[in-house]
Amino acid sequence: MKLPIIKHLTNFIEENDQDYVLETIETLEALTEVSSLKDEELDVIGEIISNLYGAIEVDKMIKDGATKKDALNGFMKRVLGSIDT
Repeated sequence: MKLPIIKHLTNFIEENDQDYVLETIETLEALTEVSSLKDEELDVIGEIISNLYGAIEVDKMIKDGATKKDALNGFMKRVLGSIDT
């Protein structure tokens, strides 16, 4: 996951609507079922999906009252914490 991408997507959600991101996730998940995709291509799609889900989570934290900065930092700390364990 990349914080600048999640931040950009969070801004997109604020300016537009979360539904666009959810529909994009559904589309990308459907693409992963194509049998001719190479592992590298699946990795890229997976990374994009992860960033999209991250932006949705950050947006939820903001809607729950966190500042954008705190939501982004808190989310990344959680992600890094889960990687360390």
